[in-house]
Amino acid sequence: MPIVTEDSRIREILAQTRRVIVIGLSSNPDRPSYEVAQALQSEGFDIVPVNPNEREVLGVNAFPDLRHVTGLTDVVDVFRSSEHVPQIVDACIECHVRTLWLQEGVIHHEAAQKAVDAGIEVVMDRCMLKEYRRLLG
Repeated sequence: MPIVTEDSRIREILAQTRRVIVIGLSSNPDRPSYEVAQALQSEGFDIVPVNPNEREVLGVNAFPDLRHVTGLTDVVDVFRSSEHVPQIVDACIECHVRTLWLQEGVIHHEAAQKAVDAGIEVVMDRCMLKEYRRLLG
């Protein structure tokens, strides 16, 4: 399974997604993570913030890391710099995540390939909100 680039598969992922764990979600409304997560939340997505520096974001309790999140999830959306992706991939593998979405500018080919090799679908260097609006909006 290669890194996902086809519009048809991205559309399917987005259409099947209800719960999104947002790693690096900030409570600062000027941050891209907040803007994207707030817009996705307004579109009906269940947003789960993961940020050790936050207690609550967008009215939802925040978790310190992915391993503390309870319940099933559809997508892990990453708003961290690229050097953090390998440890995020390790957590995704450990937590049996189905889809890893790396936001625009978040690029780490080796870690993405490790996720793919572990059976995780990976969308890389794309904004989830922009893709949602473009393909389903």
